[in-house]
This record gives sequence, structure tokens and C-alpha cells, in this order.
Amino acid sequence: MSKSQTEMGKTRNIGIMAHIDAGKTTTTERILFYAGISNRIGEVHDGAAVMDWMEQEQERGITITSAATTFFWDKHSINLIDTPGHVDFTIEVERSLRVLDGAVAVFCAVGGVEPQSETVWHQADRYNVPRIAFINKCDRVGAEPDRVVKEIHERLGANPIVIHLPHALEGDFNGIVDLIHERSRVWDETSSGLDFKDEEIPEHLKDQANEARNVMIEALSDVDDEICGKYLEQEPISPEEIKNALRRATLGQKAIPVLMGTAFRNKGVQNLLDGVLDYLPSPLDIPFIQGVHPDSGETIDLKTSAQEPLSAVAFKIMTDPYVGQLTYVRIYSGIMKTKDSILNVTKGKQERVGRLLRMHANKREDIDQVSAGDIVAAVGLKTTTTGDTLSALNTPILLEKITIPEPVIGVAIEPLTKEDQDKLSKALMKLASEDPSFRVTSDEETGQTVISGMGELHLEILVDRLRREFNVNADIGTPQVAYRESISKAVDCDKKYIRQTGGRGQYGHVKIHIEPSEQGEGFVFINKIVGGTIPKEYIPAVNKGIEEAMSRGVLAGYPVVDVKVTLIDGSFHAVDSSEMAFKIAGSLAFQEGAKKAGIRLLEPMMDVEITSPEDFMGSVIGDLNARRGRVTSITPRSTVQVISAVVPLASMFGYSTDLRSRTQGRANYAMQFSCYEDVPASVREDVVSKTQGSS
Repeated sequence: MSKSQTEMGKTRNIGIMAHIDAGKTTTTERILFYAGISNRIGEVHDGAAVMDWMEQEQERGITITSAATTFFWDKHSINLIDTPGHVDFTIEVERSLRVLDGAVAVFCAVGGVEPQSETVWHQADRYNVPRIAFINKCDRVGAEPDRVVKEIHERLGANPIVIHLPHALEGDFNGIVDLIHERSRVWDETSSGLDFKDEEIPEHLKDQANEARNVMIEALSDVDDEICGKYLEQEPISPEEIKNALRRATLGQKAIPVLMGTAFRNKGVQNLLDGVLDYLPSPLDIPFIQGVHPDSGETIDLKTSAQEPLSAVAFKIMTDPYVGQLTYVRIYSGIMKTKDSILNVTKGKQERVGRLLRMHANKREDIDQVSAGDIVAAVGLKTTTTGDTLSALNTPILLEKITIPEPVIGVAIEPLTKEDQDKLSKALMKLASEDPSFRVTSDEETGQTVISGMGELHLEILVDRLRREFNVNADIGTPQVAYRESISKAVDCDKKYIRQTGGRGQYGHVKIHIEPSEQGEGFVFINKIVGGTIPKEYIPAVNKGIEEAMSRGVLAGYPVVDVKVTLIDGSFHAVDSSEMAFKIAGSLAFQEGAKKAGIRLLEPMMDVEITSPEDFMGSVIGDLNARRGRVTSITPRSTVQVISAVVPLASMFGYSTDLRSRTQGRANYAMQFSCYEDVPASVREDVVSKTQGSS
């Protein structure tokens, strides 16, 4: 049976996103406990969390892969994806947000809006995902929910509307005032938060609650006409009207409802689940899916309905020890059944669905078919990778792709034995198919295998998985920074490639204009050939030759980025010209032109935020300066100082150990990629000489 529209309206596809240590996985564990999926509460610090099922996750107390699970709450079906908070696993957040309808952003009441909170928030902005906010850890010393609300407004540019008021903070936190229903909710400590009482607002909080409710209604009247009319006329506004208006504002991304609690102490999680149903969208709230026809490029609109042709996105690949490769799929329209033949539109290949599984973290349940609005795992898809669109065979549609970040760090990996060599290549292929932000390349000069990723922790976890899951023993080199090259100014270059041999010769002649493009724009190729001075069948060969030259680099072998090349003229020979000749001519012209244009060496810069007690500030800032860092701001936050800085990645290896020793283990830091910047002349010479020395 396919899903009815009513059932679809009672479905939520949500993710939980946050900065590392905001309590995201603890919140997820409590959700599963109250929803009846787990019969006991798993703790992250005990390595017993249900959603963190990988060994590495349990040991480190962090989430690495986005695990999917399905549960029920108040007659609604909720597909939940718990995403990692560590910046090294940003692809996990990116691909989850691509397929989710709504998200819960968890903030720590002490830490507030932290660097990775901003990253995931902007990722959600990019995919237009409606959100609600949960301010967690209200029981912690130094909890300041009011400051966190202010930071959500100022640092994230959002419009937070507070619907809860804490009874008290820190150790006295025992419940909240529900501003919408004007009642108090207090949780029972002895029942693991299963029991709670709804009662009158305590006398000492009544004035504060009235004031907070007025602020909530005023904020809502700014974004909702119905509430605005009643507010101006001073008419009574019912809880149902407030909830409906909040839902409209959340779906229209005009407001973020803010809820409060402490997941670890089992308070506020049931309200959060009610908030998911009340304010976050069902698949029906996204009425149309827009894609294009893969051949004609024509725009296609499909309704979110089981009656439409199949359209789906594969958003995650996972190797399962029991069933082989699992492909996580979000169904946008139509129905998918086991044994169906479907089309991988991205690859232009036919696939067959072997099994369909409803996932509960790493446990599973077989189902015969799924329809619009569902998130499931499929077994048997052989060519499908992250971001591929799947459709019915006779109605192809290509949906929006997933943005995959470029790796910033690489290490050489050498297998210890011949047996390890064979196992290594298979294991790396599997890991690369699971994680698109992980790249495997071969260094032609040295013959080494180089693995690249988003940070030291990312590569450390992958190497650990190679050893444990695939039994591969290998030596790992020191981390290498992913430098880039670019050009300084615009130049023209005229290049002929002529080779005369005994038989047919080679002739290719191109004239190109090379200029720098905007940062992040990548490579742009423009063809301005008129009058057939170069036959059009040779133009793609010129483009390919330039791309190959860019990938090899000109100065130190690093890829060239952010360049615009215009093909303006050239000539050909009726007999001797060929695609190969024009490809070589394009490559030589680019190399020669780039040298004339002046090569800039670029290095990845990282946004670093360090939270340190006041006593160690001098030492921390002095160390940042020594690492070529620029301090951009220092902000007091309760008992500590928060230092924001931009530092070259090359200077940040081993920083966590250094910072701990400088601050007696009392400081911590978060780091994420910011941009590429020019390498200073003194460092540039060192990088170039090292590269040339190793080749």
C-alpha cells in the first residue's frame, strides 16, 4: 500500500544539528528512549549511545556518521538523522540537510553559538531547511539561555521566538514555563523524566512569564498578519492560533521557535518532540519537487505524491558487514518496490532494488515498498553514489546535486606487505564510495598513494577504520597541506604545437587570454572562436588540455584554481590537425601563459575559536602569533575568554596537545576551513623547494 496524503502529513523527516559537545547525541538518545525505540538510556560518556554505534564513535564520544532511524510519536512517523558536530565530518551534515524537510538546532546554554553552529546553520540556509532551536544544558553551571537567544539573533541572523521560560538555572533547573499554554511543566527526577506534571505557573514567576509571553506575541505579530490584527485590536489569542502562526512563520523561515531543557537530566525532550510535530514541515509542506530532464534540460515539477513517477536522491552509502552496501535514499515522489528496475539518472545506468530496509540506527527491518516522503536504505544498487538521482525508467528527472567540499589535508599511506597492498586498494575504494569528501590519489612522481580529507581527525578515523574493519596494516606519512596555485594578472598567450614525423604530422595552434577569476569560482572556459579558425570538434580538446595542465600545477605541482581562460583565435592544418594536437597546444599555452601571468601559491586558512580561562590568554595569543595567526576578536563569555583567529592550516598540526599543555588542559578549541590566501614569500620558497626536492 502506498502512503495516503494523510499519512504523509503525519511524517517528519528531521535532522539534529549542532556544534560538537552541545549535547546533540544525548538529546537523540533521550528522544529514542521516550519514543520507545530503546528501553534504556544510552550515555555518550559510557560509550553506549544507540546512534553512535561505530567503535570509534563510542571510544571518542563523538558522532562521525549520520545514522538514520525511524520512530513514532503521537501517531506521527519521524525519520531522524543524527548528524556529526565535528567540522571534519561536514559532508555528513551537508548530505543529510539535502534530503531533510526540517531540523532541530541544539545549542549549549553555556557555550552558545559556536563556530560549527554557524557552519551547520549556513548549510541549512543553503538548502532552505526550516528549523527549531533547543537550548540544552540549562542545568550546567554558567547556563545563560538569554545570551544564547541573543547570539542566535546576532551571529546567525535568525529571528528567535522564545516559547519556554526556565523555572531556574544551573543545579536548580527542574522545569519550564510553557508561554503558549500559560502553564508550568515539572519533571520527576526518579522516573528518568518519563513522568511530569503540568501545573499553575509559580507565583514568583508570573510577572516574568507575562512579560515573556507579550514579547513572544509581539515578535509573532511582526511576521504573521493574523496575529498582528488580533494583537493591534487587543483581542485574546488562543494557544492554537499561536501554534498555527508559529508553524507558518517557521515554514516560511521567518522565525525560529526556541525551546529549553536539559537532555542529560531528562527534562524538556517531550516538549521538543511536540515542537517537531507542531512546527516542522511534513513532506506535504514541500508541495513540488523541481528537477530537469537529463537530455533536454527542460524544468520538470513533480508533486509530493505516491501517484507521481518515482524521483529519489541517494544521500549516503554505507558498507554493512551483513548485507553489503547500503544506499540511503530519500523518496520525493512515486513508489519504490523491492525487485523494481529503476534508473540512476546521474550515471545513466539501470539499477535493480534488491531489498528495502527501514533502519533503526544499525538495526533493520525489511519492507516491500516505500513511497513519497520516506527515508529508507536500499540494498543491491551497484553504481549509485552519494548525490545520485534515481527515477522511474521511462520518466527520468535530475534533482539538485549535493555540494561536496574539497579536501584540505592529505597523507601518504604505504601498505606493509603485499597482502596489505591488495586489501588496501579494495578498502580505500569502499571508504571513498561511502564518504565523498575523502579522496584517494596516486602521486605519479613517487608512486605513493595519497589519501585526502577535511582534517587531521577525519584522516585519523579513516586510518583507524582501515585497521579495524578491513584488517589493513599501513604506515602513514606526516600530514600534507592541500596548497593551491593561481595567477596574478591577465595575459595573452599564442602557442603552436607542430611535430613532423615520417608519416602524418601534428599541428595545433591556439591563442588564449588568461585572467584571474573571483575566489571560489574555479575554472571558467569561454570559447570565442568565430569563422571556424579552429574547427568546433577540436574546441573540447583545447579545454581538456588546459584542465590537465591546471591539475598538474605550474609552480610546485599543486592544482591551479580560480582562472578564466578565453580561447580567442588559432589555426589548423587540414591534414595534420587532430584532437590530440589541440589538447597538447592548449596545455602548453596555459603553462606558458600562467608563468607570464605570475603564479601565486595559496594555502588553506582556518577559522579558529579558542575558549580559555583569563590566566592563560597571554600564552595562547603569543602562540597564535608564532603560528602566523591573526586574532580577529576576543569576547568574554561567563568565566572564560573566547579568542577568534584566522590561522594557516600548515601551522595547526598537533595544536590540541600544545594548547592543553599551555593551559593545564583547561582550554579547548574548534577549527574550520575559512578560505585560501597567498602564502608569504618566506614560506613560499620553503614549500616550493620541499615539493621540488621530493619530486
